[in-house]
Amino acid sequence: MDEALQDGIETIVVAGGDGTWSKCAVPLARAGSPARMAFLEAGTGNDFAQNLRMPSRDPLALAQRIAEGAGERRVDLGRVDDTWFLNVAGFGFDVAVLRRSHGWRLLRGSAVYVVSAIQELVRFEGIDVAVDGAWGRRLMLVFSNGARFGGAFLVAPDAEVDDARLDALVVADVPSLRRAAVLMSVLRATHRSQDAVRHFRTEGCRLEFGTPPWFEADGELHLAAGPGVEIASVPGALRVVDG
Repeated sequence: MDEALQDGIETIVVAGGDGTWSKCAVPLARAGSPARMAFLEAGTGNDFAQNLRMPSRDPLALAQRIAEGAGERRVDLGRVDDTWFLNVAGFGFDVAVLRRSHGWRLLRGSAVYVVSAIQELVRFEGIDVAVDGAWGRRLMLVFSNGARFGGAFLVAPDAEVDDARLDALVVADVPSLRRAAVLMSVLRATHRSQDAVRHFRTEGCRLEFGTPPWFEADGELHLAAGPGVEIASVPGALRVVDG
């Protein structure tokens, strides 16, 4: 990618999924590159491309649209302290599911996340965290730039990737049987009617934990530097091909 930028390439097509796309999008955004990024689906989770209007599953159609002069759109990224992300960052249950999903060899696609989530419904112990000063026992916290994560979870149906805000989902810890109901509601995009779920849009907020937490950003695990964590949108950070 560095060589392409040095050669003055205007459009970079990245084949992969959210993790691969993030590894390209974040350096482009941090560098303030004028190059545009286009998304070609070839990964386990291909969520971010669903926020755009390009034929991301068809390489020939994608190439044709680009050649015909497809438009440019400036989209946001998010950050957890100094770790930037393209699509989603999560704490708690999300991290436990990701760890379990790495152990699968026979499953592919969204089934990896769904099966892993079902197994963690009973095993996960919850986390104590304060959101903007309000402490509570939580099942998970998700900060989403786009509408989907995990291949099947429509976590923020109304999310916009260029509104300078993240969609936050804070889920209170509940008994195992209720956890299943919450999970199914996320799959059906009805979770915001659950009394255990708080949804809000934010330009940024602060989280406090008892110890430095693990979190995931676009499918990669990270350990925070301290127990206090800053979450924020990074508005208009990335140029993408869209329209």
